[in-house]
Amino acid sequence: MRQTHHHGHSRVDHNAPHQHHGHAHRTYGWALLLTLSFAIVEAITGWWSGSLALLSDAGHMFTDSLSLLLAGMAAWFARKPPSARHSYGLVRLEILAALLNGLFMLAIVASIVVEAISRYRHPMPVNGQAVMLVAFTGLLINIGVGWLLARGEDSLNRRAALIHVIGDALGSVAALAAGLVIIITGWLPIDPILSIFVALLITGSTLNLLRETVHVLMEGVPGNIDLNQVGYSLSKLNGVARVHDLHIWTLASGQIALSAHLNLRDISDWPCILHDAREVLNHDFGIGHVTLQPEIIAAHPVQFKHDHT
Repeated sequence: MRQTHHHGHSRVDHNAPHQHHGHAHRTYGWALLLTLSFAIVEAITGWWSGSLALLSDAGHMFTDSLSLLLAGMAAWFARKPPSARHSYGLVRLEILAALLNGLFMLAIVASIVVEAISRYRHPMPVNGQAVMLVAFTGLLINIGVGWLLARGEDSLNRRAALIHVIGDALGSVAALAAGLVIIITGWLPIDPILSIFVALLITGSTLNLLRETVHVLMEGVPGNIDLNQVGYSLSKLNGVARVHDLHIWTLASGQIALSAHLNLRDISDWPCILHDAREVLNHDFGIGHVTLQPEIIAAHPVQFKHDHT
């Protein structure tokens, strides 16, 4: 019997992702404006005051500006509808943006650590008052940008940008602490020491993000879904004898896809089985993009014999 492929989406609002991306790229725009403006101020003040904590934080904020620009562009392109060349649209650009932002973060962390080691060996004068004033202002900016991003729908792209902003906020706190210690004690090594401490704090979050991003790009099973449980649920449907070639992967954040072959006892049951399968997958596992192929189990398989006559 000829095999046919049936696929369909569960009852989900397919305009929702585009609405989300439309709001997201405006959020990134405002966050970019705030971050880039203050990064320029912080870089000038850090150079004038001689503070590595401020300079490293300014460098971090410039990197954040780039990450926010990248995230905003990815969110904007993700609004594009599917085409003959990109049948899923461009939603995966957000995953690529998250990967690039994670790599940017590691690069800035490495540069901060290298410069901090050099500054620890050769301390330089630091204007503690200027450091504290600018660091406090930077902390307020970071809190505002973080609030903007935290309101958005969860995605790897947003999380990557948020990690940058959290790193900025920690950098501002470190600069505040360094400025206070220098004013009170005059101990200059505190500046590079706190810079290294902040760099190490944000490295762990960055590596976790990169691991998740690579997992998505490798089309791994989403962490919140048990492949065996999904297969078992499909195999329990009336009329299904066996499930095989089951694959589950993430198209983009919040968009999970599945494909599978179902062995049926009777092809006439297929419409009901397809309906039940979609309901189970959407309701129990949040899987909306489903592609299923029915296959019939032959009671008496056809055997081919070679005729020697």
